[in-house]
Amino acid sequence: MPPRDNPTARQARLGGELRKLRERAGMTAREAAGMISTDQAKMSNIEAGRVGISEDRIRRLATFYACDDEALVEALCAIAREHRGQYWWDDYRGVLAPGFLNIAELEHHATGLRCLQPVTFPGILQTEEYAHALFASVIPKLPDDELKARVEHRMKRQDILERDAPPKFEAIVHEAALRMRVGGRKVARRQLEYLLSASERPGLTLRVIPFTSEDFIEVTQTAMYASGIVPQLDTVHIDTPFGGRFLDAAADLDRYRTLFSLAEQAALTPEESRRFIHHAAKEL
Repeated sequence: MPPRDNPTARQARLGGELRKLRERAGMTAREAAGMISTDQAKMSNIEAGRVGISEDRIRRLATFYACDDEALVEALCAIAREHRGQYWWDDYRGVLAPGFLNIAELEHHATGLRCLQPVTFPGILQTEEYAHALFASVIPKLPDDELKARVEHRMKRQDILERDAPPKFEAIVHEAALRMRVGGRKVARRQLEYLLSASERPGLTLRVIPFTSEDFIEVTQTAMYASGIVPQLDTVHIDTPFGGRFLDAAADLDRYRTLFSLAEQAALTPEESRRFIHHAAKEL
């Protein structure tokens, strides 16, 4: 099978974690390739996520690397078992850009999600009208079929909140997001009312950073911290003017945990935030 031209973020993560284990063990790619009876070029493609790897080979490599973290090995084997067409977002492959699929995949597999939003609301807490207004404002204007697919995909992402055991979800939004009249006054009001309703869900926490906060001024980044089934698979997703980026280096994870901690300290309590949102909706 030829190498994948565009591995998913999760496929690339599997390869990246195998590379980390090899480097921690002080082994070369050539030595690792010999352990699974392949060549160095294929080993490099495996570690880049461009070629799949079997569970048996993952376990053999883990033994070779002296990795005794059974939970991590099992988590990596679970990724290896996944296949294209298995999940709902695969229906959008070739319809939407890969980044849309990768964010849905990240949310689906996360055990917990923390979002920091400066001027909009988290995708999985948006109403259809609000999402439509956001995508309709893209420049250059999106074709009708692209606009419809983006909105539909965003609404499907909300399914994770309907599970029997949904991931813990914490959202911190800046007051600026509450004041933006995305889609006009009526759409913005209905969005705020939806947030109030969503904030009552078990396991979902919504907090607001008011304009009056003097302790937190980093409101330029839209960031999401996704907790993996094991800590080694934690991931940060950030939006940039050049598209989304996925970060998993230890230093990046530490930095964003600190960022979220500071944002939480500056934010109102969940109860105060609900009252704040209620008043903002009444003012529209």
